[in-house]
Amino acid sequence: MSAGARRVAGLLLAAGEGSRLGTPKALVQHEGERLVDRGVRLLEEGGCHPVVVVLGAATVQVRGAVVVRNPGWRSGMGSSLRVGLAALPEEAGAVVVALVDQPFIRPEAVRALVASGARLAVATYGGRRRNPVLLSRRDFAEGARLAAGDTGARPFLKAHPELVTGVPCDGLGDPADIDTPADLERLSRDG
Repeated sequence: MSAGARRVAGLLLAAGEGSRLGTPKALVQHEGERLVDRGVRLLEEGGCHPVVVVLGAATVQVRGAVVVRNPGWRSGMGSSLRVGLAALPEEAGAVVVALVDQPFIRPEAVRALVASGARLAVATYGGRRRNPVLLSRRDFAEGARLAAGDTGARPFLKAHPELVTGVPCDGLGDPADIDTPADLERLSRDG
């Protein structure tokens, strides 16, 4: 890493129970790999180190990542974001936050966010903001404070539109998420 380059950690939010799916999304298998392991690989191959995984409904071993448990996982993604941000090491100057249920985002999208050098960056697909999202350390506290319910970083992004850099990620994966058995069937069929 060159002098002045910031260290970017990865944060995978994987605490939910997958109520509409019928199983925690972290445990879902695709091509012989759990979605939680796929998410860790996405962040690692995208240049993030370390990778922190927030679990809640499921307790599993995850290789290559620091695992933290969100005891308040039932309250939604906001609490998982707070737990994950608090678990990041001091030397992390920024973090890329990804969701376990978006298995078709590619490492190139993560690399594009990191390479942007932005204070706050959001992957865009067809001009629409999606995940992953990059937050700089100076925004961790406010991002955590504004995270509530199932919204994650969205309230922080809305509060500071002047800071947000959209990073086009068209062609760098599909941001579709897995929420229902039909989505899982599509994943199995199209993946």
